[in-house]
Amino acid sequence: MYQKHVLPNGVRVLTEEIDHVRSVAIGVWVGAGSRNETEGYEGISHFIEHMFFKGTKNRTAKQLAETLEAVGGQLNAFTTKEFTCYFARVLDEDISLAIDVLSDMFFNSTFETKEIEKEKNVVIEEIKMYQDTPDELIHDLFSQYVWNDHPLGKPILGVEESINSLTREKILAYLETRYTPDQVVIAVAGKLNHEDIINALAGFGDFKRERKIPATGKPQARVFRSSMSKDTEQMHLIVGVPGLGQDDEDMYALHIINSILGGGLSSRLFQEIREQRGLAYSVYSYHSTYADTGLFAVYAGTNPAKTEEVIKCILHEMNKIKSQGITEEELTKTKAQIKGNLLLGLESVSSRMNRLGKTELTFGRVKTAEEAVQELEKVTLQDIKRVMERLWVKDRISVLTLGQKGFDIDFDKLINTNTI
Repeated sequence: MYQKHVLPNGVRVLTEEIDHVRSVAIGVWVGAGSRNETEGYEGISHFIEHMFFKGTKNRTAKQLAETLEAVGGQLNAFTTKEFTCYFARVLDEDISLAIDVLSDMFFNSTFETKEIEKEKNVVIEEIKMYQDTPDELIHDLFSQYVWNDHPLGKPILGVEESINSLTREKILAYLETRYTPDQVVIAVAGKLNHEDIINALAGFGDFKRERKIPATGKPQARVFRSSMSKDTEQMHLIVGVPGLGQDDEDMYALHIINSILGGGLSSRLFQEIREQRGLAYSVYSYHSTYADTGLFAVYAGTNPAKTEEVIKCILHEMNKIKSQGITEEELTKTKAQIKGNLLLGLESVSSRMNRLGKTELTFGRVKTAEEAVQELEKVTLQDIKRVMERLWVKDRISVLTLGQKGFDIDFDKLINTNTI
């Protein structure tokens, strides 16, 4: 069971008490990600995440790193397209220290100009490292092309030009605009006392930032089919369509489809493309989901000469699920697999904290793992077929390949002749 408390300024605090553990995970979640970035601010959400670790009025960067490590704890953060999370995991006896460190970072980070300039180089090197990793880069490129000029399609890290343009003034303005109380959720799970947590977090109830900017509208997906050149040994490819928003009623059916299609070693794509044909080492499907839309896609890395065969295999497996559906045995097995993953996650205080923070920030309420299991169990064979018919439409399929120059496939013909 979890408890929810709203501080005077609107900051939401959620706790889940777990008596049989000795640790506590706490996350400060902010509804600010790359989707919220306007022109000239690309990458600022992720950059601010870095800067929160560069020193406060009370602690140097080294002291921030050492304080929780000295008691065996962890301190970290991550940025997504729709939110940023600063989190810590410590022994229950050190939760006050963790709250003190996170509060110090949130309210007292100094954003010194010399540190900003230094961190620009760090982030630019991170961007270059990412660009040198084609099996990761292709996902950003695919998203960028599908969502065209919408911020949702832009890379979380930003680009070198936008990072170089960041200033202390821009950072403070963005904090004033996006780090507002109504966009902050604090999630805590583990061995704790709810009232003690609320009292320790009282400082988060005092800050006020009223200025807001309008939310970005839903992106309009476009279809593209193209090849990009990069000096690589493999051809990296993605075949995909626009997917579902996080609160879509068909989300659980899509989870099952994704798992059966390319979610693990026993999935159809893994067995056909890797085990039976030996065409790829890495092949999987995925569904990236956001507040109001998503991307449902398949990735593979293969020999350039085998690219067309791999794409045909992907289209063939999609067609089979769309036209024939799945078996009762597959449905039962996949429900059990997803259910197992969900419930095993309950044994981790970090997973519980993540569920509290993410679902509260996304839906305005907590969606429990038990609720997810109930919704999963309702999915029928007819739902699977209907959702595939809804999503896997020939005229909505996009394709991107990344690899050797001079690569030439008629993607339109390939899709039209291999897709029902």
